[in-house]
Amino acid sequence: MTDFVRKGRLFRVSGFHASHRELLLISEAVLVDRTTTRVEVAFGHVELMFLKPLYRNGLHIRRATDAEFSVLSERHGIPAANAEYTWMLDPDGESFVVSANPSWREAEYALMGGREVLFESPWPPEFPAESGSVS
Repeated sequence: MTDFVRKGRLFRVSGFHASHRELLLISEAVLVDRTTTRVEVAFGHVELMFLKPLYRNGLHIRRATDAEFSVLSERHGIPAANAEYTWMLDPDGESFVVSANPSWREAEYALMGGREVLFESPWPPEFPAESGSVS
């Protein structure tokens, strides 16, 4: 299992596109925490979400444990078939998303140029970026 962990960074909910059921969380490069990269996390096929507008201490995205899913399922009526698609966003377990596997990208902010998001296609191959999926 691969988690996504970015501690100490400020993430914000950038947008939700209802027609495509896509959620985007973004962490900008800021002088305060001495970061130089932009990080984006995208969730597709979103069925249900319980979010904070800001995550001040970073994200730790991982699959819900059986115990966590049991509580969420009972509380929110999530079908058992969605257990493997329920993602916790923070260590406290206060935020979650039911969706396909989240994807992430991270690149130096200076390389963004006129782009507004890292998930714009195509990303120029000469600009280094890290990416992956939570599984």
